[in-house]
Amino acid sequence: MKTHYFLINFIVVFLSITMVRLSFSKLTRPAIAHYFGTKGRYEEVNPHLLNDILIVNTSLVAPPSPNCNAVHMVSVIRHGTRYPTTKNVKKLASLFDLVLSDASGDAPWLNDIKNKWKMWYTEDMDGRLVEKGRDDHRHLAMRLAQSFPTLISEDKLSANRIDFITSSKHRCIDSIKAFQEGLHKLWGLQDMDYKHYVDDSLMRFFDHCERFVNSVENNKTALNEVHRFKSSGEMDTVRRKIANRLQIPYDKFTPEMAEASYFLCAYEFAIKSEISPWCNLLDKSDAQVLEYKSDLKQYWKRGYGHDINRKSSCPLFHDIFKRLNKAAYDYRYGEVVKTATIQVGHGETLLPLLSLMGFFKDEKSLTADNYSQQHNRKFRTSQIVPYAANLIFVLYECSDGLRVQLFLNEKPIPFPNLNHSAPLYETVKKHYSKLLHGCDFKKECDLPQSKLRNTEL
Repeated sequence: MKTHYFLINFIVVFLSITMVRLSFSKLTRPAIAHYFGTKGRYEEVNPHLLNDILIVNTSLVAPPSPNCNAVHMVSVIRHGTRYPTTKNVKKLASLFDLVLSDASGDAPWLNDIKNKWKMWYTEDMDGRLVEKGRDDHRHLAMRLAQSFPTLISEDKLSANRIDFITSSKHRCIDSIKAFQEGLHKLWGLQDMDYKHYVDDSLMRFFDHCERFVNSVENNKTALNEVHRFKSSGEMDTVRRKIANRLQIPYDKFTPEMAEASYFLCAYEFAIKSEISPWCNLLDKSDAQVLEYKSDLKQYWKRGYGHDINRKSSCPLFHDIFKRLNKAAYDYRYGEVVKTATIQVGHGETLLPLLSLMGFFKDEKSLTADNYSQQHNRKFRTSQIVPYAANLIFVLYECSDGLRVQLFLNEKPIPFPNLNHSAPLYETVKKHYSKLLHGCDFKKECDLPQSKLRNTEL
């Protein structure tokens, strides 16, 4: 009788996973989908998932050599697809109102916007996770469990050897719950609690860094390059082109309106997998300009633009290596090893960490004046931090010592200036020795009390 029950349960799980694979068929997508920046779908950086959302390229996630044993995984994952924030919903509503009142013409797509499309975004959505975002994490969990079966497995989960950590934001909490749902579905588990704990000191370190908050977050001049680009010739051209398509006077169509057009196309596609009539407002060159504007903001607020952006991620950087060190010690001395750490945060969590570690650094800074020179830039958020972006460290015990592999969005990525795809762990630690022995959060982030008092006045 017991065997009969497990057989039925296995069949149900198998059919359920098969339906997931079949239901995620290849979809037509906007020509500009590759340029949506931080509002892009995960499938745009991994297009093979459009054919099979649970497929894993085993050759990409293979151990460094057959005699290597996986010891621990640390993953830092962005939350899944979300609704617009309240601030952006207001921008979308303003654009829609302008089009309804002032746009003219007989283009079918304009008729669709005016007569069929409804302003369905509401301010109370405020960045909440959508169902597609839950699926992003359910499916990612299933793929990672298949990629690293000795680290993420039913027995490891049951033995409490996998830690789940999240930001306090609802979209992150819902994402980590969805991740665990994916594992439970994969293994056919029922009546198990989802366990996680909130740690904003790791996932939202930027909120706790006084120097960042003071000199970047609350400093209007910190994003001067972004403000300058809004009034650049490139942005002016985009505004004129969209205003002409809508037959709206140019002076009524602000840079914010152009950005709202871009957002509407991106949100509709990411959330609903639909090509919105709003996408007709933009061509490829328009999207590339607006992507650059988005990248400028991330560069100067979360990346290389200001040194404190990167240094604010010191707590997370140190915690990652602390976990790898602890797992290595426990493994070698026969202790019970935590096999995986699953952490869910934000694009703003990943970008400073990647920058601190030297990834995607261009020879020249991104500025308002060098758009034409940056078409092949490394710092391109569309490719780095789409929804559900993930940075994964995997530690192995090999015959010649501990080695570590790094993956970005489930694809191997070499450490900067290290040639081996899975270098010795000691080599990696030596490479980052200055950060490991420095990068003190208190020293980097604390402000003199006199400066804090002046800020509050």
